[in-house]
Amino acid sequence: MKILVCISHVPDTTSKINFTDNDTKFDTNGVQFVINPNDEFGLTRAMWFKEKQGASVDVVNVGGSETEPTLRKALAIGADSAIRVNTEPTDGFSVAKQLAKVVKDGGYDLVIAGRESIDYNGGMVPGMLAAMVEANYVANCIGLEIDGTNAKAVREIDGGKETVSTSLPLVIGGQKGLVEESDLRIPNMRGIMMARKKPLNVVEPTDVSAETKSVSFEKPAPKGDVKLVEPDNLDELVNLLHNEAKVI
Repeated sequence: MKILVCISHVPDTTSKINFTDNDTKFDTNGVQFVINPNDEFGLTRAMWFKEKQGASVDVVNVGGSETEPTLRKALAIGADSAIRVNTEPTDGFSVAKQLAKVVKDGGYDLVIAGRESIDYNGGMVPGMLAAMVEANYVANCIGLEIDGTNAKAVREIDGGKETVSTSLPLVIGGQKGLVEESDLRIPNMRGIMMARKKPLNVVEPTDVSAETKSVSFEKPAPKGDVKLVEPDNLDELVNLLHNEAKVI
């Protein structure tokens, strides 16, 4: 079984986010980038298929050379090889088109993508990718088993879980629950050294135009001042809720 894991290069959740050029561009200065958490769950599941079923695992990213350390980390975790599509990821449609060419050229049986990336939260790439390569698709996937060309997946739905059966080729949009957080892997020194020798192939992008563009960004409004009320002063609390907060 050939597995391709899509890796997004995203800011660490602890990074301070700023924008430049009149709030039209994301400021990357001083920002630490990591593997998208949803993709990391998928990569860990792919490692299980590699170790238990002898699958081969490649990782792919659409981006410039600045994303290569993130791909190297994925290689250190255990992926066999990496592919970088040498173009800026401008929108979900163009990213899906670039990934579709990689999938078709590589003849992959299973493509594991994150449900969404934690930077733009578009949540559209896995579904579009599945349509472009004419593969089955399971969104919000929190469980996956493969037996030959048959697959059983568990997906999160409102109010519960749904178990579905399908077949390869398959694209999933994975998320937290696909593996336990305790199963996530931290690259050790041996893995890091081996990653340096693993292939990282840079491929040129296919010709595709973005269908959308970001016009501007806006930070959430800052939190207002907090007023503390003594526990035994209920009259003041009621007065504030009624006259200032106007919630009663």
